[in-house]
Amino acid sequence: MSTVQEAGIRDWDFPRGVASVALMVGFAREHGVPAARILQGSGLSEQALADPDAQIDAHTELAVIRNLVRELGHRPELGLEVGRRYRITTFGIFGFACVSSPTLGEAITFALRYLELSFTFCIPVARWQPGEFVARIHDERIPADVRRFLVERDVTAMYQMLCDLVGHRVDLVRAEFDFRTPERLDLYTEIYGLRPDFEQPHNLFVLDPEVLDKPLPQANEHTWAMCLAQCRELVSRRRARTGIAAEVRERLVPRGGVDGFAAPPGIDAVAKDLNMSTRTLRRHLDAAGTSYRQLLDEVRRALAEEMLTATPLSVSDVAIRLGYAEASTFIHAFKRWTGTTPSAYRRGAVTAVIR
Repeated sequence: MSTVQEAGIRDWDFPRGVASVALMVGFAREHGVPAARILQGSGLSEQALADPDAQIDAHTELAVIRNLVRELGHRPELGLEVGRRYRITTFGIFGFACVSSPTLGEAITFALRYLELSFTFCIPVARWQPGEFVARIHDERIPADVRRFLVERDVTAMYQMLCDLVGHRVDLVRAEFDFRTPERLDLYTEIYGLRPDFEQPHNLFVLDPEVLDKPLPQANEHTWAMCLAQCRELVSRRRARTGIAAEVRERLVPRGGVDGFAAPPGIDAVAKDLNMSTRTLRRHLDAAGTSYRQLLDEVRRALAEEMLTATPLSVSDVAIRLGYAEASTFIHAFKRWTGTTPSAYRRGAVTAVIR
C-alpha cells in the first residue's frame, strides 16, 4: 500500500521573493554577463534584489530565467550549475523551518505543504510505498523553451536541500529524467552520486524510506513551531493580495467596513459577480491552494478581531454582523481560529492597551 502527498499548490504561477533572481544574477555575473542583461525586460533593478521583503510575480522570474538561458545556454549543464547554488539559506524562513523539523520525512511534508514559499517551477508529488520513497517532478505546465533548464535546476535544488538538511550527501536509489541523454554526465554523477536514467516516462528521484525517519541534526521543536507559525502567516499574506484569492477576499469584506451589517455573500453570489460558474471558481481557488471557506474564515477572523478590540459591540452583535445565525457558532469558530473565546480575546486586548 502506498501513500501519496501532493504539494499545497498545483502550478508554478505563485508570487515569490527575489532571492532566486539574485542568485541567478550573481551566477551570470561570475560568467561575464552584466546584471542589466539578465534583468532586461523583467522590470527589476539590482537595487530591488537587495530587499529581503520584496515580492515578485512568477512571470518576472521567468523573464530572468529566459535571459539567463539566452546568455549562457551554451553551457550544457547550466541547469545543474545553477541548481546546486540553492542552499537552505537561500529559502529564508522556509528553509529554516525545514532545518528545524524533527525528521527528514517531516521536513519534506512541510516543504510540500508550503511549497509556494520556495522558488520552484516544477511541482513535486511524493509517494511513500514499500521499500522506496518516490518524488515525481511534474513539469507539464512549464514553457517548453526553459523546461529542461528548470527541471535540472529545480530537481538539483531539491536534492541539494535534502543533503543540507541531513548534513551529508543523501544516497539516491535512482534518478530518472524524461529528456535525451546529455553528452556529458560528469556533473550529474558528481552531484547525485549515481548515473541517472534518461528518456524515461517521468522526472523523478527515489530514496530509501528509512532515511526519512532519522532525526535531523538541527531539529528543535520550539524553533520548528515558531517557523511554522511564521510560514503560515507569510502564505496567508501572499494569498490575500494576489490572484483569484484577492478578488474573492475583496468581495467578502463588507463595503461599509466593520459597521456594515450585510453578511458575507455566499460562493454562488461571488462566482456570479466574477462572471464564472461556482464550479469554475472552486477549481480556480483549489489551484491557488485555498478555498472559499478558508478565505471566508480569514476575512471573518480579521473583522472579528477588529470589532472586538475597536468597538463596544457585544459578542452576539459581532456574530450577527459576520453572518452567523447564533453566537455559539461564532464563539466555536473564533476558538478554532485563535485558541481562545471572543470575550477572553477582548479582555487580553484591553489589558495590553492598559499596560
